[in-house]
Amino acid sequence: MKQGDLILLVSPKGKRYLRRFDPEVVLHTQEGMIRFTEVGRAGCGGSVATHLGHIFRVLRPSTYDLIKGVKRSTQIMYPKEIGYVILKLGIGPGVRVVESGSGSGGLTLALAWHVGDTGRVYTFEKRPEFYALAGENLDAVGLGHRVSRHNQDIAEGFYPESVTRGDPLTDPAEADALFLDVRTPWDYLDQAASVVRPGAPVGFLLPTTNQINELLWAMEKSPFEDIEVLEILVRRYKPVPERLRPEDRMVAHTGFLVFARNGGRAVCPPPPPADFPDSLDQESSGPDIGREDIPGASD
Repeated sequence: MKQGDLILLVSPKGKRYLRRFDPEVVLHTQEGMIRFTEVGRAGCGGSVATHLGHIFRVLRPSTYDLIKGVKRSTQIMYPKEIGYVILKLGIGPGVRVVESGSGSGGLTLALAWHVGDTGRVYTFEKRPEFYALAGENLDAVGLGHRVSRHNQDIAEGFYPESVTRGDPLTDPAEADALFLDVRTPWDYLDQAASVVRPGAPVGFLLPTTNQINELLWAMEKSPFEDIEVLEILVRRYKPVPERLRPEDRMVAHTGFLVFARNGGRAVCPPPPPADFPDSLDQESSGPDIGREDIPGASD
């Protein structure tokens, strides 16, 4: 365990403390004091006792833990939505993604984690207090260097004065993906289409069906296509073998997700008939993959 490493201390009752390792620190909890010199000796995966004898587990935090641990002044996106967003937008090492509506920085943190040091997140937030908070949360987990943050209303576009055109560290042009968490995303479809490359996936988070209707009407006149609307529900179960059943309470609706792709360029015209093969009715020489060739498809 090195100075500055993020660690997670979990109490016997499940309370979690996300901290940076510093051997000089003494953590005060309701179950007693924990000296980080002893945390260092225990290491991640070990356990340490407070001065009152309560045992805390020492863990390396997951992305889920980091998101749940951010300081909040706004409602953050839940991990159940964030996981699907990451997959639908194709977020991974080297990807450049634009986000608007940084809020407290929960999604920003997840995006920064997954793009790696070779990718880039460009996040826009018009409210100064949220802009500052998101920056604090990113720096607290050591991911601020992967994010270009702009205190900008996207009604004015994605190219404020803080953007140096052609500089991949600040310029979001031709981004690989985009996600908008704003109240009226239908007002910004032109700006969204102008900042992502053709074919790029885009996503939106909305709390009500009324807003979805507005967005769908607007998207009919936009270059976006392949539209999907959904919500994600997670029901947890009590992990007690002799009486396994759902938890008494459930966090149900937390938002609707809308996804689409930027249609981008116009249709490429076909070549002249003379350029086609003599026989167009011959089957392709490539492999013909049917349902029966897909593992598990017949189950």
